[in-house]
Amino acid sequence: MSKPTHRHGPRAPGGLDAVHGVHAVRALMARGEMPRELWVQEGDASGRLAELLTQAREAGVRVQTLPRELLDQQAQGAVHQGVVAFCPPLAFEAENALWHRLQGWSAATPPLLLVLDGITDVHNFGACLRSADAAGAHGVVVPKDRAAPLNATVRKVACGAAESVPVYRATNLARAMARMKELGVWVTGTAGEAEASLFEADFSVATALVMGAEGKGMRRLTREACDGLVKLPMVGQVSSLNVSVATGICLFEAVRQRGAGHA
Repeated sequence: MSKPTHRHGPRAPGGLDAVHGVHAVRALMARGEMPRELWVQEGDASGRLAELLTQAREAGVRVQTLPRELLDQQAQGAVHQGVVAFCPPLAFEAENALWHRLQGWSAATPPLLLVLDGITDVHNFGACLRSADAAGAHGVVVPKDRAAPLNATVRKVACGAAESVPVYRATNLARAMARMKELGVWVTGTAGEAEASLFEADFSVATALVMGAEGKGMRRLTREACDGLVKLPMVGQVSSLNVSVATGICLFEAVRQRGAGHA
């Protein structure tokens, strides 16, 4: 392993995304996407990560053992757990890959998809991905236009979810939703003016949950492509929730209905 040659330590590789934390780095490597460089905290961290480091070295990844303060400085508040990987930016999954996956699902494990319409804020996008991963969603679908990029900030906020949950980009979101319905997926949109409550919906079946942008909500064509609309019952003074918070609540209603660990 190479050591830093000056008191400020090595410079982060340019043009690459930083992925922080053991879970995120393992998920990345499990997908066969080896980082270009790996920073590991000196001391007991290298022992805890022995298997990961062996895998990285065998793949020809450059590994550097560095003091914790240098990893802290690079992470800028993110939880790195003693490891930071530098890798090429993430790419969206092709729309056709989603149709292939949907055709291969069995009735015993109905798919749970999250559709994000007009979510352009990278922090909200990252938080939605984190909730999708935690709820066991099988994928996230976004439109080609009016969508946040899969950049380093998204990966940081998602805390590993961007590496483990496939994100499919649809050329035309309304047409993609129509295709989901053809494949047996029930498409449920969320809207404040909906008559039905979230807790009246049946998420035990193959489900695509559609969330719209804060303020504007879903676009008209997206709304019209839904099988039904539901709302979160608001009993306080505020009229709406942050979209990532609402997404988490809706997804975990699906988890509750499907039974813990089933989604």
